[in-house]
Amino acid sequence: MSSVVSVVERLPVVVGVDGMPADLQVVDVAAEEAAVRGVPLHVVHAWPGRQVMWSRHRGAADQLDGRHLLELAIRRAQLAYPSLIVGTQLVDEGAAEALVRWSARAGLLVVRHRDEGGLGHGWGSTAAYVAHHSVCPLLVHRGASTPRGPVVVAVSGRRTASLRCAFESAARAGSGLTAVHVKETGGMVEAHLDEVLAEWGALWPEVPVERLSVGEDEVPYTIDRASRRCRLLVAGRGRKGWSVEAVYNSGGMASGGRQLCPVLLVPPGWPVGGRMSAGVSEAGRMSAGISEAGRY
Repeated sequence: MSSVVSVVERLPVVVGVDGMPADLQVVDVAAEEAAVRGVPLHVVHAWPGRQVMWSRHRGAADQLDGRHLLELAIRRAQLAYPSLIVGTQLVDEGAAEALVRWSARAGLLVVRHRDEGGLGHGWGSTAAYVAHHSVCPLLVHRGASTPRGPVVVAVSGRRTASLRCAFESAARAGSGLTAVHVKETGGMVEAHLDEVLAEWGALWPEVPVERLSVGEDEVPYTIDRASRRCRLLVAGRGRKGWSVEAVYNSGGMASGGRQLCPVLLVPPGWPVGGRMSAGVSEAGRMSAGISEAGRY
């Protein structure tokens, strides 16, 4: 009998595009992730459709533009990775809702942050919504990250899927890992963190690990600094420590015009050690409104 881990590992990488020129860069990021994982890539684009009631001709033009964008995405991804299987879907609904549904049948969801306020921080309404509701891990592309620097992960002293994802990412990149945790009275995190890091470190002995303890008042500064200096920032969604809001409200990009590293958010219930209980998997599909009969 095949384990749930084998099912999870075969799930596609899904990327959302919104029609902006910069979205072709996020397709590049998603294509690389799919190629490394050896899974298909699926590109999803939402067009106004029924929301464009004032002009039937404008709605048709938007649909044609959307199809053209998806064709460009396929060609771009397969030019870089000729053997990559790429599928597309043009959806006539809100982008955020469509991406959340797709997240229930994906191994990774990739989106681009969109600075709607022009202040250099914040992710935009779609990315922010998906960050709170994605069933699978979410990778938010925030610009070209530095090729150097460690993978930084927020830890709580527990054996979490986010920590495993961080080790996997560091091993693929050939980089070190910095485990950051918030100091707590009584030292409960300190008591368990060494054991947890040693457990994952035994699986990836090539990854050098550094620990960093910070106070609660240092969290915003630490996030900002990591966003500008590391290659990837990993955090568990809903876990004690760095909240989703603290990560996506970091203002590092506004300082000196630097790009921010990608953020990987891992939802509660994602497999720890590669395993997901049938109950958690089914609950995730139900929350996103997708059944096993859903078409890929």
